[in-house]
Amino acid sequence: MAGIFAVLAAYGVLMVVVGYRVLPETLPPERRQGSGVRGTLRGYRDLFSDRAYVGLVLVAGLTMAGLFSYVSGSAFVYQGQFGLDEQQFGLLFGAGAVWLIAATQLNPVLLRRWSPQQLLVAGTALGAAAGAALVVLAGTGTGGLPAVAGSLWVVLFACGLALPNAPALALSRHGDAAGTAAALLGAIQFGVGAVVSPVVGLLGNDAVAIGTVVVTALVLALAVLGLVVRPWELPVPDDAGPVAAH
Repeated sequence: MAGIFAVLAAYGVLMVVVGYRVLPETLPPERRQGSGVRGTLRGYRDLFSDRAYVGLVLVAGLTMAGLFSYVSGSAFVYQGQFGLDEQQFGLLFGAGAVWLIAATQLNPVLLRRWSPQQLLVAGTALGAAAGAALVVLAGTGTGGLPAVAGSLWVVLFACGLALPNAPALALSRHGDAAGTAAALLGAIQFGVGAVVSPVVGLLGNDAVAIGTVVVTALVLALAVLGLVVRPWELPVPDDAGPVAAH
């Protein structure tokens, strides 16, 4: 096990060295924000002063928290709660990944008719509803394993719809500082997910615990969307497809 982390650490160091030595700066000099600590801090100050960007980053983080709750608790649910073996768990876990990937691949098709804002709200609401259904079905024992797995797959599909659109909308607001904006978004997104994941264990590592975390995270995401982001006020990104003309 330690060898895996050693290889990952060495690979990470190698990528830093390669990126520093080989990859050139592609942003024209006249559009650069300055170098050094002062320039970096100025970039972060500008990002944190953008209410919609901060809200979208929080939405992305809360959606990732819902996804991470499934990743951290699914083995306990499928194997501990329902007694599946390793192979059966692998098949169900892989099936969930299919739904997540399918939603991300479907997203560009849906953008031909709906805006990123609409898909973000719809995906977040769908995930919250599926999380609530999971709590009810698992808490009452209704439907057994198929009901739990089905609810989780809907959660994953919903996350697959929301996750591409929240970062796209956030980054489209800061094309002149795309690297800084992407770095901050990624750090907060995975940071929120990592912090929330252990809550599943504290709540019991069962299907009700996963559903509780999912519905809480995504209801909070909906609240942030409505109170902070206000997606109806956001412009449609230029690269969103035909909907940009509507």
